[in-house]
Formats: sequence, structure tokens, C-alpha cells
Amino acid sequence: MQNIIIAVIGLAGGVASGLLGIGGAIIMVPALVFILGFSQHTAQGTTLIAMIPPIGILAAIQYYKAGHADIKTAAIIAALFIIGALLGSKLALKIDAYILKKIFGVVLLYISAKMILS
Repeated sequence: MQNIIIAVIGLAGGVASGLLGIGGAIIMVPALVFILGFSQHTAQGTTLIAMIPPIGILAAIQYYKAGHADIKTAAIIAALFIIGALLGSKLALKIDAYILKKIFGVVLLYISAKMILS
């Protein structure tokens, strides 16, 4: 049963990624925490590892083919994302899981409110 839940989480994350450009943080991390009982650290680490191979390559190709991808901007973001992810992961591992979960929730709430109200 757990493998079916994991498969559904992956599928939902992929659909959300292709549809809205989201998936890892918005879908997979909370699902791993609340459905499978992962710690915040383990959910974040697992999601990051899961996103390495597929990171939306097929969806990205579709956007590129339709003329909706700026390769130069994407390359700059990707290069600095690597540095930011390294720094962010080092910081996250130093933060207590309870506090990290609260920070995660506040960030999601802020982004949600901003998207809805703007």
C-alpha cells in the first residue's frame, strides 16, 4: 500500500509541475510529512533526490517547443540555484525539524496569499 501512496505522490507532483510549475515543495513535501509520516528534513531531502532525474524535463521540452522558455534566463537561474540549494540545505540541516516545518508553512501561506490577492 505504501508503494501505491508513493506512486500517487510522484504522479501528483509531476502533474502539478507540468500544469503549474510546482510540485516538489507544494505537493510532495507535505504529502510525505502528513501522509507517510516523514520528518520535515527527510521529506525535503527525499523530494530533492526524487527531482534530480526528472526535474520536469518533458514538461520543459513542451514549453520550449511552444516558444515559452527563455534559455539564457533559465541557465542563469540553474547555475545560481545550485549554489543556493547547497547553502539552503546546509542551513536547513542546522534548524530543528519543528521550526523548519513552521518556516515551510509560513512561506507557503505567504506565497498563497500573495498569489490569491494580487
